[in-house]
Amino acid sequence: MTFDSGRDSVRQVLEELRDVMPDSHLLTDPSEVATYECDGLAAYRVTPALVVLADTAQDVAATVAACARHRVPFVARGSGTGLSGGALPHAEGVLVVTSRLRTLHAVRPEDQRADVDAGVINLQVSKAANPLGYYFAPDPSSQQICSIGGNVAENSGGAHCLKYGFTSNHVLSLDVVTPSGAQVTLGTDAPDAPGYDLVSAFVGSEGTLGVATRATVRLVRLPQEVRTILAGFRTTDQAGAATSAIIAAGIVPAAIEIMDALAIEAAEKAVSCGYPQGAGAVLVVELDGARQEVEHEYAVVEQICTEQEAFEFRMATDAAERAEIWKGRKSAFAAVGRISPDYIVQDGVVPRTALPAVLRRMGEISAEHGVRVANVFHAGDGNLHPLVLFDASEEGATERAEMVSGMILDLCIEHGGSITGEHGVGSDKAKYMPRMFTDEDLDTMQLLRCAFDPDGIANPGKIYPTPRLCGERPRIVQGAHPLQEAGLAEVF
Repeated sequence: MTFDSGRDSVRQVLEELRDVMPDSHLLTDPSEVATYECDGLAAYRVTPALVVLADTAQDVAATVAACARHRVPFVARGSGTGLSGGALPHAEGVLVVTSRLRTLHAVRPEDQRADVDAGVINLQVSKAANPLGYYFAPDPSSQQICSIGGNVAENSGGAHCLKYGFTSNHVLSLDVVTPSGAQVTLGTDAPDAPGYDLVSAFVGSEGTLGVATRATVRLVRLPQEVRTILAGFRTTDQAGAATSAIIAAGIVPAAIEIMDALAIEAAEKAVSCGYPQGAGAVLVVELDGARQEVEHEYAVVEQICTEQEAFEFRMATDAAERAEIWKGRKSAFAAVGRISPDYIVQDGVVPRTALPAVLRRMGEISAEHGVRVANVFHAGDGNLHPLVLFDASEEGATERAEMVSGMILDLCIEHGGSITGEHGVGSDKAKYMPRMFTDEDLDTMQLLRCAFDPDGIANPGKIYPTPRLCGERPRIVQGAHPLQEAGLAEVF
């Protein structure tokens, strides 16, 4: 896709925005814009031509409208915690930062809703709702700093998504700025609004369909009882077998997580989490719900872990101990920096029954190529987060790590899984999309993108391996797409 941008068009956008925003919110100085050259995936870096620090939804709309007029690409960015390069800037484009949109407009326990701006921090929603007996269920490991807008873009999950689902299960309506700069509302407070489910189309679209500025989210009632369990095993096979047995027993824990020995080592060095010494794997299980139900489930989990030869089994007795157990798991990604100067965080999914075979083969791949891999994963739904460790200062180390990372994703696909569970495709995994989908599949998917963004200016280069958008000539649709010919290229 070619843009009428270059630096001249960006300057035109800048001049327009100076009429509506203070200069302090419009960054062009190289030392200032360099701060925004990457998100949580630091391996990819691009310096944006212009950074706009939006204070309001109107600021976002004005910025996107100016970009649309001058055919300048734009990328939205929240807190910048994404791990797939989804917020990677465009070198001749505008980066729209929404982290200042931080008003928590309302917490409404009477209908279990909260109205929040896109820049509101995930954990802040639960902190506001807790005194009223509610919380926001999606809980990425970065929940202390990640924003609701970013959660919407990536359809974030977290440790508790096994029982409570992803962000898409908790968003009822969105205020959105479309790629033309229009401000629209998708969805309603009602649980089943008529018409096409555009909210579900938008959540997880990674900024390619526009920018969310405000959301109405669903709140979940705080459970009567919560029990957090830590079990130590000699091998990951034992921990995996315990996981399968727990699910087979009809129990759906709020969360069930596994960390292997290398991940445990990193967590201990970083936060001294006190996990069982000598463990080849630890299993973190959280049960919640009615007190009587949790008591019964706890007894079953304890029995299963004993049968699978857990050598240590402990339960948190209060909130402080529960936080201590979770501290090691929540810090795992950052903690790996204590044992390796560089690492790649990967994100693939396999059927839960395939976990033992996949983990064993990952171990073989690691040994064959001399690249260490630490494993942290949502065991209940087979969502793997292998951390591929390397030292970029060593010749060929980066290339070997990237090769192993790709082999792990291929392994997930071979076992009927996916190349991403919750981190998104972004810039990092676009090249793997053809391994999961045919060219016809990819062209068909982009028909939706074309309907929202016929000029292809919203977060270009993300998700799809090539910029085959409406102005080009994809294989199965010659010339303009049918949506354009029908006059429906703009759906609002």
